[in-house]
Amino acid sequence: MFCSNAGIILRKGLDASAEEWQRIWEINVMAHIHASRAVLPQMLARGDGYFVNTVSAAGLLSQIGSAPYAVTKHAAIGFAEWLSITYGDRGIKVSCICPQGVQTRMLFGEDGERKGFLQAGSVTPEHVAQVTLEGVKDERFLILPHPEVLEYYQRKGQDYDRWLKGMRRLHDKVMAEFGGTVV
Repeated sequence: MFCSNAGIILRKGLDASAEEWQRIWEINVMAHIHASRAVLPQMLARGDGYFVNTVSAAGLLSQIGSAPYAVTKHAAIGFAEWLSITYGDRGIKVSCICPQGVQTRMLFGEDGERKGFLQAGSVTPEHVAQVTLEGVKDERFLILPHPEVLEYYQRKGQDYDRWLKGMRRLHDKVMAEFGGTVV
């Protein structure tokens, strides 16, 4: 089993520099690819292996306040899907852990003083660990520490335009309340 948990967020949109985009791409996407290249051959030789990738609900939905995070987390899910499709029948299992807010420094800041809209429904790392253990035991592709993420994702698939309209309303509400510090 290989678990990957690297990830960073960049609270920017089109104002992010090319270097910033490259850095977040390397950590949030390429880390999964580099790890897969390193361990997949041995897994295939054994006919058994498991990738457990920490991604984010942003990979299924989006991320208000961070275009680079939303884009890279979507790409990480896409790569995990490809791994599962390509190697699943050869004994390789893949799970993506997709939480919303988790009570860590990434959410609250180094000093614990950052305010953001995901904090209200945030869960503990211990909760994420418990849900992850259950998901791995059941060999689920999507491991969702926030069960409502599945409902949001299904709504998105049922009526994309309506979902986008709702996300625009949420964006406006979050920006009015939190300004630039939305994560």
